[in-house]
Amino acid sequence: MYKQQVIRRIFLCFLPGLLYPFSLLAQHAVEVAAKADTSSIRLGEQIKLQLTATISAAQFKDANFKVVFPVLPDSLDHFEVISRTGLDTASNAGQKVLHQTFTLTSFDSGHWEIPPMRFEVFAGASTAHDSALTLPIGIDVNTVAVDTTKAFKPIKAVQSVPWNIWDYWLYIVIGVVVILLAIGLWWYFRKRPKKEPVIKTPTVTPYELAMHELQSLKEEKLWQQGDIKQYYTRLTDILRTYFEHQFGIAALEQTSEELLRNIKPVTKLNQQRDKLRSLLAIADLAKFAKMQPTADEHEGCMRQAEEILEWTKPKIEPVNETVNEKPSV
Repeated sequence: MYKQQVIRRIFLCFLPGLLYPFSLLAQHAVEVAAKADTSSIRLGEQIKLQLTATISAAQFKDANFKVVFPVLPDSLDHFEVISRTGLDTASNAGQKVLHQTFTLTSFDSGHWEIPPMRFEVFAGASTAHDSALTLPIGIDVNTVAVDTTKAFKPIKAVQSVPWNIWDYWLYIVIGVVVILLAIGLWWYFRKRPKKEPVIKTPTVTPYELAMHELQSLKEEKLWQQGDIKQYYTRLTDILRTYFEHQFGIAALEQTSEELLRNIKPVTKLNQQRDKLRSLLAIADLAKFAKMQPTADEHEGCMRQAEEILEWTKPKIEPVNETVNEKPSV
């Protein structure tokens, strides 16, 4: 008798511990379900499969509590997954309902079952997760009924659809707009006043410009200040620029000998060849051989440059003015 009392007391002591896991399962119980919108389809028709998990509001607010929905592959047994939605949440009588919808189809005729879906339930980091399964769903996939007692109907010929202008109204509007735009552009460019080319008349002749620069060179008095090289460089550059503008000779890119050879076709300039040769010889010696010409040579080179310009300047032809005389009576 005493032993029985001891065993009963020990059993009562361990009973709460044995029942604690079951109380946790009851506390974290999740109601899951899988429902299809139809149980019978024809080949190629679609099925809406909705998976739901119902939990309490306290479980929904618990950050450690989590329900993982099953991941369906693109192909199940006899079924193909066409699309799937995201996970949505709705409220129902103080509970939270998590749901996800899949669109399935099948091309195999017969009676097939959508397999049970496994939901994973995590009650917390320190508690092992639990699983919840849904029931399988039976689906009948039927073929198209064919009445074999009736004769086969002949294939109908292709029927032409009657032409209707309003079926092409958009293309007509676009065509009209393009035509009007083309006509408007043609009219605009035709009537637009043509811009007359602006002919720039030189206000200063090459001769006048060269004489002005020679006068400026005189006033600067470079050789009087000892800048012999700069004096002859400026003097020859003025003449070479004049030859380019007046006679079309590339004088700035040519040596002295090349310049003297190329002035032969120019009659007026060739007549001054000896003066130009003397001037270029003294200038080359002063610029490159560091020769120091005398004051008379400096003034002589300037005088020769002026004589070359005066000799070769273009003549201004007089304008013949016709005077209308009245006939004598």
